Amino acid sequence: VWFAQFLGNLKDVPSVTVSDGIEPIAVAGGEYRGKPNPHAWMGLDKALIYIDNIARALATQDPANAARYEANAQAYKARLRATIGPLRDRIAALPPERRWLVTCEGAFSYLARDFGLKELYLWPVNADRVGTPQQVRAVIDWVRKHRVPAVFCESTVSAAPARQVARETGAAYGGVLHVDSLSARDGPVPSYLDLMRVTAETIARGLEAGGT
Repeated sequence: VWFAQFLGNLKDVPSVTVSDGIEPIAVAGGEYRGKPNPHAWMGLDKALIYIDNIARALATQDPANAARYEANAQAYKARLRATIGPLRDRIAALPPERRWLVTCEGAFSYLARDFGLKELYLWPVNADRVGTPQQVRAVIDWVRKHRVPAVFCESTVSAAPARQVARETGAAYGGVLHVDSLSARDGPVPSYLDLMRVTAETIARGLEAGGT
């Protein structure tokens, strides 16, 4: 809502919805239950839709360079597939019982579906209450029951609840995942491509090495 109001206050500034054509996954719990999970860019297949939409929007505003935008989009999609595709295959090669993605926030639904992972999280998207004893206990019980090899947490929230789950279950703490914040140029994820690569590598490495 706030962004629509922001755009409404601008004069003669073109805009485009770059998520057009993406079928959203609904948030599974909390006060946003049933609302679209906004993190569609975390799925490789969905990211390709974003890229095409951006290229078309730029071509609409600058038709003289439409061919260049299209070529750049195809090149970038090829780089993304070449970077993430092998990591997705690496995760898909794991035994089914190891293919769990346990995180702090439910921000990885698209990635989990795209990578063939079963998803579990401590709290849903944009939850008001995070890392509560009830949330932690429920995930501990589930991780123990299914012998989940590793748990992870996003870079923008406290990892303490996830580390507690790891301590109490024997699962490994697999590390930090990046979802909606880039680092500085000299940091680990200075670009979207780096964000996707580092996150996928962290998941693959954590699930391969972790154990209960």
